[in-house]
Amino acid sequence: QVQLVESGGGLVQAGGSLRLSCAASSSISSINDMGWYRQAPGKQRDLVAVITSGGSTNYADSVKGRFTVSRDNVKNTVYLQMNSLKPDDTAVYYCYVQATFLYTRRKYDYWGQGTQVTVSS
Repeated sequence: QVQLVESGGGLVQAGGSLRLSCAASSSISSINDMGWYRQAPGKQRDLVAVITSGGSTNYADSVKGRFTVSRDNVKNTVYLQMNSLKPDDTAVYYCYVQATFLYTRRKYDYWGQGTQVTVSS
């Protein structure tokens, strides 16, 4: 089992910035990929950005150049720095973690509870 604690989010004007963070903890799993997805009302949950344990990143085209994903492997924490926010970025943002259960070596996906980001025009 992996526990995820998200923080950040809120209301910001267009052009502003926000930073999300998500801390993962587990005594029986190792953390692999970490990242963020988002879901706007009436839409599916989509990838925002993911970062591997080695630091490789992948971004949705819509956020490239504006958002930066990073992680602290010692703290098992992933961050999402969001700059130049647009009203279209309004959504619930979910932390995502892939972890390997140490006893079986199977991989599992875990999701945070979600945090609301609202960008006003």
